[in-house]
Order: sequence, then C-alpha cells, then structure tokens
Amino acid sequence: MMPNGMTDELFRSKVDSLSVRLADLFKDRTASEYKRDLTDARYRKERYYLVKRNVDHTQVQVLRTFPLFDLGRYRGGLVTEKRTVRMRPFGRLASRSVGYVLRDSSKVGLEGGYDQWLRGVTGRRLERRLTGGVWMPIDNGDGVDPKPGSDIHTTIDMNLQDVADAALEDQLRKHGAQYGTLVVMEVATGYIKAICNLTRKDSSYVADLNYAISQSTEPGSTFKLASLMVGLDDGLIKATDTVDTQKGQVRFRDRIMRDSHEGGYGRITVQRAFELSSNTGISLAITKAYEKDPKRFVDGLRRMGLANRTDIMIPGEATPTMRNPGEKGWSGVSLPWMSIGYEVALTPLQVLTFYNAVANNGRLMQPQFVDHVSRNGKTTERFEPKELNPAICSKATLDIVHGFLQGVVDSGTATNLKNAHFAIAGKTGTAQIARNGSYKSEGLSYQASFVGYFPADAPKYSCIVVVNGPTMSGYYGNVVAGPIFQNIADKIYSNRLEMQQDVLLAEVKGPRTPITLSGHTGDIRRAMEGLNIPVIVEGEGEWTSTAAGDTAVVLSARGIPTMAMDRVPNVLGMGLRDALYILENRGLRVRFQGNGMVRKQSLSPGTKAPTGSTITIELT
Repeated sequence: MMPNGMTDELFRSKVDSLSVRLADLFKDRTASEYKRDLTDARYRKERYYLVKRNVDHTQVQVLRTFPLFDLGRYRGGLVTEKRTVRMRPFGRLASRSVGYVLRDSSKVGLEGGYDQWLRGVTGRRLERRLTGGVWMPIDNGDGVDPKPGSDIHTTIDMNLQDVADAALEDQLRKHGAQYGTLVVMEVATGYIKAICNLTRKDSSYVADLNYAISQSTEPGSTFKLASLMVGLDDGLIKATDTVDTQKGQVRFRDRIMRDSHEGGYGRITVQRAFELSSNTGISLAITKAYEKDPKRFVDGLRRMGLANRTDIMIPGEATPTMRNPGEKGWSGVSLPWMSIGYEVALTPLQVLTFYNAVANNGRLMQPQFVDHVSRNGKTTERFEPKELNPAICSKATLDIVHGFLQGVVDSGTATNLKNAHFAIAGKTGTAQIARNGSYKSEGLSYQASFVGYFPADAPKYSCIVVVNGPTMSGYYGNVVAGPIFQNIADKIYSNRLEMQQDVLLAEVKGPRTPITLSGHTGDIRRAMEGLNIPVIVEGEGEWTSTAAGDTAVVLSARGIPTMAMDRVPNVLGMGLRDALYILENRGLRVRFQGNGMVRKQSLSPGTKAPTGSTITIELT
C-alpha cells in the first residue's frame, strides 16, 4: 500500500535499501528491478502494489524489519493478508487419523474428535472506516480477544509409524491388494503407537479412508478365539475335547462348511483345531455346546464386549454387528457360521482391542490416540489409560488361550512367523468377503489378516494387520498379513532394550546359575566342576540337556539316535561342534547359519530322514 503520509523525500531515501533487501530475500528480481517497479507504482499513484504472493510466516517477520516497512502499516505501507495453511511435516504418515477440515466445515480424524481443545476462541471487534479506506478499531467494551487453540500430543511413535507405513505398502504392492490397514497398540495402556490406512489409486497407494476405525467387515478366523473363550468360560468346552473334522466337510442343514485343508485333519483336539484354524472343528465344537441354547453363546460374546464400540474420540467408528437368535437374519446355520467369524462384523480396531485384552490379563483398555493437551508449552490436561472392563473372562480361560495363540505360531497356521529372539502369539484370518451381496466365485474377494501380541511371555505390544482384496501370490493370512506383523514386531524389539530385558527375565524365571549349552555329558561336568558350579544329575547318558536352576545346573540324560537309526537327532540347545558331530555321524549333510546355541533345525527331531539328507541349523 502507498500511504498518504509518506513523503517523496522519505520514499527516495529508503527505496534503494528496501529494493536491495527485497531482492536478497526473494531472489526473484534484481535490486534495480525492484526499485524500478516500486518507483513506477508510486509515480502512477497506485494505491496498492503487490510485492510477493505466498510468503510464509518467517518471511513476513523479516519484511517487517525492512526500510520503510519498519515504520508500521500506516506510515510504511506494508499490508499483509493472513491465510492459514495446514502443513503436514510427515507427509501421509497417519494423515487420515490426524484428520482435516472439509469444505462444509465438518472435521474428521483427531481434528474432529479433539475440536473442543483445538479450535480456540474466535475474536470479535468493531472497526470504523476512515477517509482513504483505512479501518480504525473502536474500543466500546464489546470486543472479544481471540485465543489460540491448545496443542494435542498424540501417542503415535513416528519412527514406528514410518516403518509400518513402508511395510504395509510393500506388501500391498506385492499382492496387488485393494487396501490395507494396521494398528499397533501398547498392551498395558491401550495407547495407539502406529496406525496406517492405504488404498490403491491407479498405480499408487494413498491414505484415503480410515479402514481401521470405520470399516466393519466379517473378521473370519480371528473371531474363533472369542468363540472358544465363551465355551471355555461357560465350562462347555475343554481344550482336550476332540472333534472329527469329517474329511474337511460338514453339512449344517442346507449349507456345507469346508476346511481350507483338503481332506480335513481327522479327529483332533479343540486346541489343535484352533491352531490349524479348522472351520469344521471349531463349528462342530460350538454347535455341540450351544445348539440348544444359541442365545447363551451370543450373550457370552456380548459379555466380553464384542458387541460394543470402543468409543474412541475420533468420529466415524462403526458399530459392531451381532444378531441375537430370533432377530431378523438369524437362521438355522447362524450359530456354526458365527463361530468362525461370519454373520458378525467388527472393525480392525475393535478386533485388536479384544486381543489386546487377552494379552493384558483380561483387562479391556480403551484405544487412545492422545495422551495430553498443552498450551504455551505447559500441560493442561492428561488422558490417562481408561479401563473398559477389568476382566473379560476367567483367569483359567486366559491361561488356556494364551497357549492356543502361541501354538498357532509354534506349530499351526503361522509357523512362518517364528522368531529366534522372542515369541509371538496370534491368530491368522482368511475371510471370504461378499461383493454385491454374493459369495459366489464371480463376486468373491478375500481378506487376509493377522492379529496378536508380543513378546508372548511378557506382552508389551499388540498389533493387527488386515489386507483386503489380494490378487497375487496367495491370499492366506500368514502369507499376506503375517510378514507385515513380523516386520513391525522385529523393529520394535530391536529398538526397545527394556523389552529385550523383560523377555530374558520371562524366559529365565528366576534361576541364578548360568545358562549353558547342552552337549557331551563329560565335557559339561568337567566345565561345571572347574567353575565350582553345583550340578544335579537326572539320568546317565553320553549326551545331556542342561537347565539353569536356582542353586545348580540340572543335567538330564538326552538320547541320541545311532547311525543305524533313521530318525533325526535333537540338537536344539547345543553348540555347533557337538551338533555337527552328532548330525554328521547320523549321515546327514549339515548347513549352519550364525553362531552360539542351536535355536532351529530344518528337520524336526524324531522325524524320518534318509542318509544323505540335508539339514540346516540356525544358531544365535
């Protein structure tokens, strides 16, 4: 603006230095060009002259110090138009959960959920227009000073968020999936540490919809845990009960339930049915227990909170779908199909909240995205962990299902997620998702998922991964969703020293004597004698297994097959030298990776293997 109060003498005395400063700041014109343009505008008596568009806040502060401009708005003529622009310093990371304001002024994500803290107070004052178009404030006591909003501090770990985002996109691309979501939760508090939602758009993936919160679908096999927990808690099902999977096909009225494993699994225990994710095994167990009283089954699910929203402070959470017997849509096959995760609908976050409660000794925690609010750098409000239910089931039931979930990874459908450093507990899920209301092949899509917690012995974090519509390289939960879960778990474990210490304490459970390698009995006894460490001998033999006790190392006789036998020896827990000696004398070709103690062997102990077979051992 060219103010009336600025004399030609003042303008001429300052325009050179002003032009130099403008050229140096914006670097878009030379100082002489700036001087020419400013002088021409004043000569033409133009009221306003546009210096620069889209200037950021820092540049405006610098402009206010320039010659002429430092005289203030009315003498120096500097007029700025303020525009608020949302900046995303982390790009798309958690952008959908952080949220934004739509054109109709509605808000999504944290922007909407925490609006009462973020919005502040809009200012209001009365102004009078003076000669020359200048506005002058009128102080009549009716004005309201504006107050900036507070700052909210999320629970999200941006380093973990970055890893999760990259891992999810890599797997979505690998499998050509439609969309995917993952959430990482802190077990004890319910605080969300990472949340990713990616949708395929043409050849890229973008953060479009918050599937974790708003997308309610049939969870499939991950729901089997809840079904069995109801039966265990009611005392109608035992882990050791057996079911006949009937060659993988069971008829319930006019529908046939099928296992993914052709031919079924024969007669197996309920626990093994869960570990192998047998549809027929789980549905038969639940039907036998609740066929005469299906309402008791549904009531049990509701008792554990599975029909309730989590009531997180983010708009748009979908309400779970769970019919009662007698309601519209309930049929004679609803019970068996509900038992394996169909005819119910939950969001990924609702499923994770339930599994997190299992990891948290039954305490159901409300998921939270913000831990405190601050103003001017001082905390004004904290959001403490909120317990929704102190115990979703009995302690006895929890003890049983913890074994179920570890069994899935140890010997069930997710053995590819075994980890040499810490144990993972969880459940795979592969659900058929109807399109246009049809489950026929032309309308069928798949949803792969994995949900669980780690370390299994001392849970710190829970996580769910859901991938919808994979079209390449398989569609099973362990193949599509499992590797993402494993990447997240490995990243957290490698960056949390305290977590590694917790795992070691959980594994050791109190012994004070050193952990030693299993091996040759004579060598171990001589070593313990030389170190003055007491030993307790349980059975004599050439080879021994060791265990650290409170006051002594326990030596247990370990039978090793001779060369004449066709069974694979057990060398787990041994050092490399002893393992090589035993395996090569058995006639096996040995490959090894790492150093230290044998943690894995590719041929299971006790299985048959012809002479000359290759076995790989991993040492850590």
